[in-house]
Amino acid sequence: MKKRVIALVFGLVGIGLGLGFLPALWDLLNLENSTWINNALVDALLGLLIFLILAEMSAGFIIRELKKVETFLGKQSPSYLLFGSLGTIIGLVLAAIISIPFYNLPNPFGALIPIILMLFLGYMGFRMGTTRRDEWRKLLSIRRQQPKAAESGDILERKAGDNFRKYKLLDTSVIIDGRVEAIAKTGFIEGTLLVPTFVVHELQLISDSADALKRGRGRRGLDILNHMKEDPDLHVEMYDGDFEDMTEVDSKLLKLAKMLDGIVMTNDYNLNKVAQFQNVPVLNINALANALKPEVLPGEGMTVKVIKAGTERQQGVAYLEDGTMVVVEDGQFYINQPLAVIVTSAIQTAAGRMVFAKPAHQQKSLKDGPEKKPAGKAGKESKSAPKRR
Repeated sequence: MKKRVIALVFGLVGIGLGLGFLPALWDLLNLENSTWINNALVDALLGLLIFLILAEMSAGFIIRELKKVETFLGKQSPSYLLFGSLGTIIGLVLAAIISIPFYNLPNPFGALIPIILMLFLGYMGFRMGTTRRDEWRKLLSIRRQQPKAAESGDILERKAGDNFRKYKLLDTSVIIDGRVEAIAKTGFIEGTLLVPTFVVHELQLISDSADALKRGRGRRGLDILNHMKEDPDLHVEMYDGDFEDMTEVDSKLLKLAKMLDGIVMTNDYNLNKVAQFQNVPVLNINALANALKPEVLPGEGMTVKVIKAGTERQQGVAYLEDGTMVVVEDGQFYINQPLAVIVTSAIQTAAGRMVFAKPAHQQKSLKDGPEKKPAGKAGKESKSAPKRR
């Protein structure tokens, strides 16, 4: 079917070009007086035959390229196609208006300049429509005023409040970390996960690094990103725009967040501080993980396994299931042994929570000490009583 359509299009083009250009060719060959060859029927048939041969030769190549175009367009969002089409139409209309004075020029300039203008402005309109579609969407969107009082039937129709932000912009660090995928699958992240192309480019540079550790982290980030893109339960979109006047990826990410009124998701401590200074909302997964760790109160008992020696006072180091480090006093004597401990204190650091504890049997000995002394004094008094008598 596609070959027939290609042959039909080529045939119509061939008939038109044959009728338009072959008479000039016969004039150059001094055959203008040969009525058996210099006529409209022969011109149309020759043009048709030549272009049917060209269609047969190029049909395979054209079909392969059309499949690539269809695959590319199938992966794009409806907003990408809509604003790209509108931009192309606007570009072609502008090109047609600008080309009006050039139609009076002699050939080939009268025909060549309008074609060049249409190709250039059509492409520029497509790029402007696709790379800035979020800005166009904001410009064309009409914000409806919310009713002052919602009736019982309108409760389910209320829109999100001012605290809701649709786009969550992913930083390189949070993609490499990988926990964002699990958090998104639980449904605790609202809106759309947006991955800018400059972040993907940074991941590519990391994956091409000469350092084996960086290369492995970059490839892991790309794998996680592709897995999130293919997951039907996650809403992941790509942002094709870029900021040519900036070189730092963090600066581009903050500017894009301001432009889209989005939230930056990151594990980078420095980026978090800069975003707070610029009044850009940030979701820090490390802060979320620390907040979800269970609270440990002084005096609470637990059982841990000391795995290594500490740095001071014969300390031992153990870890809870959530990764919290527990420093056990005199824990060096119980390495690789389960030990019951009593929490003495807990502190919160930038790296996470740290718990200090001591073995439970030391706490018991301290409690039992004062109880034995009164018993001893009572015994002495009972023994000395007969002597007083």
